[in-house]
Amino acid sequence: MKKSILPIMVIVLLFLLTSIFCKNNNNKKEIVKTATLKSAVISQDVIVPKMLPFDSTLVQAFFIKNPELKKYQSDVITLYRKHQYNYIWYDKNRISEVGNFLYNKLNNLEGEGIDAVVPYKDKLDLIFQTSGESQNPNEDAELLLSSLYFFYADKVYRGLDSDKIEEMGWYLPRKKQSYVDYLGSILAKPSLIYKDESEVYGQYYRLREQLKKYREMDQKGEWNPIEVDRKVKSFKLGDSSKTIAQIRQHLYLTEDIQSDSKSAVYDDALATGILKYKKRTAFNLDKVILPKHIAAMNVPLKERIKTIMVNMERCRWLCSCVSSLKGLIFINIPAYQLTYFSKGKKELVSNVVVGKVMNKTVVFSADIKYIVFSPYWNVPNSILRKEILPALAKNPNYMVKHDMEWFDGRVRQRPGPENSLGLVKFLFPNNNAIYLHDTPSKNLFDEEKRAFSHGCIRVAKPVELANLILKDDKAWNPEKIAEAMSSGVETWYPLKNKIPVYIGYFTAWVDDDGILHFYEDVYNRDKQLASLIFTK
Repeated sequence: MKKSILPIMVIVLLFLLTSIFCKNNNNKKEIVKTATLKSAVISQDVIVPKMLPFDSTLVQAFFIKNPELKKYQSDVITLYRKHQYNYIWYDKNRISEVGNFLYNKLNNLEGEGIDAVVPYKDKLDLIFQTSGESQNPNEDAELLLSSLYFFYADKVYRGLDSDKIEEMGWYLPRKKQSYVDYLGSILAKPSLIYKDESEVYGQYYRLREQLKKYREMDQKGEWNPIEVDRKVKSFKLGDSSKTIAQIRQHLYLTEDIQSDSKSAVYDDALATGILKYKKRTAFNLDKVILPKHIAAMNVPLKERIKTIMVNMERCRWLCSCVSSLKGLIFINIPAYQLTYFSKGKKELVSNVVVGKVMNKTVVFSADIKYIVFSPYWNVPNSILRKEILPALAKNPNYMVKHDMEWFDGRVRQRPGPENSLGLVKFLFPNNNAIYLHDTPSKNLFDEEKRAFSHGCIRVAKPVELANLILKDDKAWNPEKIAEAMSSGVETWYPLKNKIPVYIGYFTAWVDDDGILHFYEDVYNRDKQLASLIFTK
């Protein structure tokens, strides 16, 4: 009996093992099938994306159908190669938070100072009409969003191409940024989309706020021209005129005065506003109102808006890292002003004289490497030919009178208080032969328009600048600096720490107090730039 039971038990055991094996095998097949269709979890450590990659050959077909975006094809290909052609703008079965943020940004290009039409805007709108609803990932929508991301980055962060801005005489270094990597950072950490302020030079964001305010003023339609009586040469305290009331209303709109009393009498309250207005428009600070001041107030509001936008564009060309430099000398040509920063803190503001229209000061940057005390002035050949030699022909004693001498086949002026470079110069070697220097012609710094030089930059406060640059150098103190400047012997001193100099060109600028300044377009560059950025 026992012998007959044993074969039966073996048969049952084999049947059970076969069933278990088949069931496990079927389960494995089911898991593989599910992972293939739904990209489910296949291990505890590895997670497969929730959507299958799309066909890479669709990229070229997309740009054939949408040729206005062809410019961004190589960037899009680089982007998807990095992401293995996975969808990046979808979160499960909806457009992601980052995608919606991009759509909002594209709908507010005007707020970024951009005058451009978004390509294929109708297709974009159609995608987002149902973005809150469940929808299957779509390759065309995916590629459109990626292309328009690069369109946005190109317009808002990058600005005009380098070759175009160099045609306008702008040679400041630009930030090298990979917008493929930047998007990757945002996708990895979506909260970064609300912190894009590091992408553009900080002045851009201040101007953006002013652009919003000026557009709101434009919508209200309260910016009215001021009527000018040609017989009136000026207005002084106590004068009465309907023009005074109009000026008061204008200064109230521009926040130069706090309230509009409607009074037609030039009183102290209006005088305070006039001084504030003149300061931010680079006029001499006195209380007399002249026709030129009213003419500046009468610049159409839409022109002021364009000026803000033009300067926002210029901000795109500057590296955002400028603000974080340990030391910096920044010169704004239209403002005729130099500012020295140390560790981001403003240490010195000085008036400057820049190149006249025929000898424009170049927009570029370099590092100050030397300070030269009691310098010789080596007369450039162009000045020798056009000015010195004709003067010598009229007056043989010209060189003696100006303490000049021939040296090594050239003319130079000896060190001294009458030297054209003054008592000190600051050298940042460059191909433009531009440097900062003192000058004996101090009266020029009192002029409203200070474009008088042959291209170099004359500094109103050279002693203060020298002391700031050398303040951490133990070899120098204020007494030694003063002695070197008046010694009459040329002394070159190489700096231990190089100081970057940035020479820029901004006709609209917002200061640290949030006050918007407008400056005369001394080299007539705004119109040329406007012709490139205003496309409508």
